[in-house]
Amino acid sequence: MRLGVIGCGTIASAVVRGIADDGHSISVSERSSIHARALAEAYENVKIADNQAVVDASEVIFLGLMAELASEVLGALRFREDQRLISFMAGATLEQADAMVRPARVVALMMPFPGISTGGTPIMVQGDAGLVGQLFGGRNSIYPLRDGTEMAAYLCAQAVLSPVARLINDTAEWLGERVSDKGQGEAFLRELVASNLSETESAALIDALNTPGGFNQRLRLHMEASGMQEALRVGLNRLK
Repeated sequence: MRLGVIGCGTIASAVVRGIADDGHSISVSERSSIHARALAEAYENVKIADNQAVVDASEVIFLGLMAELASEVLGALRFREDQRLISFMAGATLEQADAMVRPARVVALMMPFPGISTGGTPIMVQGDAGLVGQLFGGRNSIYPLRDGTEMAAYLCAQAVLSPVARLINDTAEWLGERVSDKGQGEAFLRELVASNLSETESAALIDALNTPGGFNQRLRLHMEASGMQEALRVGLNRLK
């Protein structure tokens, strides 16, 4: 496909890296020039252009802009009726983004994570999951969402990633004070969590680790008694 990227920040750059070897012709905007230049140097099929040239060269366009800047940037561009756009803008609904690019259409709101650059990551999609799956489904898992309400709920829920990373980091710090190789300790913890949760539903894993008096049970019960569950629920509700 002839793909374009308007707003080439960290996430958009990861998206391009995830599909740059798939034979597409990709134009990236000179906005965020550090990322754009790195992509153009790494891949022969990635070219840098100004925003209107990106639009003119592309049949599918990714929007990686900050939502608060989108109206000004997109309002200055001339889109075609036959173009389809995919938005990464978490601060703008699919309908809001669509209204900015007529007569083209924003057909999907997609929320990627940095791991999309190498694959193996979940992708939340509202709208045309088929197009997103065609581009990214070979290496990643596509999670189609029914509407904007579901997207909003998923966006809140995905924020659990940072607290989980905090728990792993703090546990690795504790472990590192007690073992000879701190880096190995953190690698062990990351693999421990990722491998077990990737193969087992969370409720089943909690049950499997619920041996009376076992280390896992004792630590979980301590954290639950300290208010972990209520703090999580309150935090998610505040995001919502």
